[in-house]
Amino acid sequence: MSTENRFQFAKNSALDEVMLLEASMSDFSYGKHAHEEFSFGVTLSGRQDFFALGKYHRSHSGNVIVFNPGDAHDGHSGGDDILHYKMLYVHPSQLVPMFESFGVRQAQDFRVEDVIQNDTVLKAHILRLANLVESHSVSSMQYSSALFEFADYLVHRKMHKVNTKRRAKDPVFERLREYLHAHVSEDVSLDELSQVAHMSKFHLLRSFRDYFGMTPHQYWQNYRINRAKEGLEQGMSLADVAFTFGFSDLSYFNRRFKPVFGLTPYQFRHSLLRS
Repeated sequence: MSTENRFQFAKNSALDEVMLLEASMSDFSYGKHAHEEFSFGVTLSGRQDFFALGKYHRSHSGNVIVFNPGDAHDGHSGGDDILHYKMLYVHPSQLVPMFESFGVRQAQDFRVEDVIQNDTVLKAHILRLANLVESHSVSSMQYSSALFEFADYLVHRKMHKVNTKRRAKDPVFERLREYLHAHVSEDVSLDELSQVAHMSKFHLLRSFRDYFGMTPHQYWQNYRINRAKEGLEQGMSLADVAFTFGFSDLSYFNRRFKPVFGLTPYQFRHSLLRS
């Protein structure tokens, strides 16, 4: 892999449950994954190519990228120039109360429809929040005000860009979700899931992917990786994280973690400690 692939994660003690990624990529490719947070990114230079929500997308310099929680996607640099971008990961717990204060019904299901947008105001909000994460002198009040203004802008664009309709939840697949979450450290088989869902393996594979945007194995690995990331943020040792979330050894943990975050678990934790 080229040395021109660089990934720097940062958090700020004043900014609860917000993480910033600044990345430069030439020949790195993300595997299919999904975040539990809202992801708000700005392509600063180069081109960002990715598949999400059933379509192939290209984000050019200056564009904004938005992934809602659970939106499965991959990604890599497109064209000949090095891709440089910043991405904010904001947990729904930060935004939902603000959406509710603006009168949004079913705010927990708030979704931004357009994956790629050419919106200079939205771009400015994202970069402002990114600067606050990187600042060593920001106050929690300053951050809360900036996030409130950002949420206000998202809500007041809803007639054009936002869909707050609730997707009907299928009890079978919600039961499968709960089963996978409850067995995060175990080796769950497709036969087990078929029994839980009361359907054939092949029907399960097709229907599960339609519902979650990932196969059962991809979803399960993605969930474990997200839990492992939380463990690293909380200061758990690499060995404890690997054992707790079902990775057979550190080498296997590394191979699963890096395609999602661009760094090994050790590098990810070290990146956070330096910020």
